[in-house]
Amino acid sequence: MNLYLGVDTSNYTTSVACCADGRIVENLKKSVYVAENERGVRQSDALFCHVKNLPELMENLGRRNFSAIGYSARPRDVDGSYMPCFLAGEMLARSLAAAAGVPALPFSHQAGHVRAAIYSSGADKLLGARFLAFHVSGGTTELLLVENGRIQKIGGTVDLTAGQAIDRIGVRLGLRFPCGQALEELAKGAPAQKAKVCVRGLTCNLSGLENQAAKMLEEGRDPRKIAAYTIAFVGRTVEELTLNAQSVYGKLPVLFAGGVMSCSIIRGRLNEMGGEFYFADPAFSCDNAAGTALLCMDRMEARKGGEP
Repeated sequence: MNLYLGVDTSNYTTSVACCADGRIVENLKKSVYVAENERGVRQSDALFCHVKNLPELMENLGRRNFSAIGYSARPRDVDGSYMPCFLAGEMLARSLAAAAGVPALPFSHQAGHVRAAIYSSGADKLLGARFLAFHVSGGTTELLLVENGRIQKIGGTVDLTAGQAIDRIGVRLGLRFPCGQALEELAKGAPAQKAKVCVRGLTCNLSGLENQAAKMLEEGRDPRKIAAYTIAFVGRTVEELTLNAQSVYGKLPVLFAGGVMSCSIIRGRLNEMGGEFYFADPAFSCDNAAGTALLCMDRMEARKGGEP
């Protein structure tokens, strides 16, 4: 049985995962430490945390014989895409592969998200197909066109990412970073809110959300309503981008990935639209190495079939 290792060291999560026979058999993660009242972490600190976290995760994984090792080498599949935090995962993957005499295969963090979302949503039909995808997280809010595994950015935010807006507002409300899950729980205690969003074609602005939430806080509004408004704003933005993208590219299936898309309120709103939508399971929606392990498997299986 061939066993494939995936390694992902994003800005906020250290992850390793194992794939065998098309299934994820291990999916281990450890969060990067963020000090209280902080709204993020510097790249140097993230890199240091990954160096500390990786040995523990590999020890928990135990002794394994890998046929190949995949790793996230960059944020996206575009020239010049780079973040220092991915060097930790690359160092581990290439070192292990060299010692074991097996291939080390680089992929993008975003491609891993898309692959993990396909796997966990049961949407294997999308492999090799043409579809729309959203990658919505703390570092990214992008609308993608995926065709035969090739990822092209066609839209998204032109300022803040959805995750940045959620975390900044959450910290203002006294929540611990990252704030997504706590903000969602806070929002569940408030009635649904209507939000006027800023979407132009396939692009959106999200900085206005932070300004509106700050004003609501200064006015003494109920924190639960501010949380609900924040989530409604993000959900409505994704909804309008989806409609606009399908008007341009046709009624293609839509895949939703990234930590923000694990929010049950946003997912419920999108499901009401009635399209062919696929959502990653929450464990595979947030940062993880499962998609990288699966991409590694795909590449090695393709090589067996004679593909480059």
